[in-house]
Amino acid sequence: MIRDYQAIQKTRFVKGKQRIIPTFRKHRGLKLIGTLNHETGKVFCIEEEHHDAETFLRFLQLVLERYPTGKMVIILDNARIHHAKLIQPFLKEHEDRLELVFLPPYSPQLNLIEGLWKWLKSDVIYNVFYSSVQEIRKNVQALMQRINQKPERTIDHLCVQL
Repeated sequence: MIRDYQAIQKTRFVKGKQRIIPTFRKHRGLKLIGTLNHETGKVFCIEEEHHDAETFLRFLQLVLERYPTGKMVIILDNARIHHAKLIQPFLKEHEDRLELVFLPPYSPQLNLIEGLWKWLKSDVIYNVFYSSVQEIRKNVQALMQRINQKPERTIDHLCVQL
């Protein structure tokens, strides 16, 4: 979740002149679901209103459309939506092309997409005030475009952060 209020991280300011970042105290934001192609470094990400099993199923369908051939393995955490009964028939139908692999609990460091979300927040969100979700969306999309323009650098960047 990328919120429309600030996320303060490390920042510098002149001693005695603390940096002030305004906020509207609203809890709106972007909910992103994404994949990171480990071979190419390309990112595919969508914004959804909710994170539930139906959303995850739609996302899996889009991933299969985006990569129409070959076998895919998607590395996931153990969120409930990733195990939902609703997606089981879809997984069975596409078992020749799609495999879900679940990481052990509390191990985000093993999933490169978590590094991407950290990168996104660091470059776009931290220490910045956005007056609207649209402003956040614009900057998130710009970062994704930059990443996908030189995807060969993505994996290197993320591996250095680990």
